[in-house]
Amino acid sequence: MSDDSQNLKISQIQKEIEAYLSPGQTSIIFEYAANNGQVRLDVITVNPRHNQSFLFHTCSGFSKIDVLQQMQDYVSTYKEKNSSYTLQWSVKGEGELHTSYFRAKDIPEAIDKLHYGRDPNSITIFSVVLNPIS
Repeated sequence: MSDDSQNLKISQIQKEIEAYLSPGQTSIIFEYAANNGQVRLDVITVNPRHNQSFLFHTCSGFSKIDVLQQMQDYVSTYKEKNSSYTLQWSVKGEGELHTSYFRAKDIPEAIDKLHYGRDPNSITIFSVVLNPIS
């Protein structure tokens, strides 16, 4: 596959993922990292209300297209495969209480998604609630 057609394919899949995940003003970031011949993709969401970023999901594979296709598969089924959690938290030194929602397999994974990219000691978590099945 030529570089141009590969870049077009990457762009197309990213746009499809963004369209599925971002019905409102939430920004989506695709962060790629290469490690030992593998590619890791972290999809990060940025909440427009408080400008904080959170991990949505991580995939590893052999190429950018491979990890994007894995992410696309995950995005299409994650609501059925993961539970919904509500976390209430604040940034230490700030008085504002934030409420964030995560899909995760369990409470530790939901907390890891909240902590992604930040010092865990920089925030205080007040509650983690498993939401009822709707």
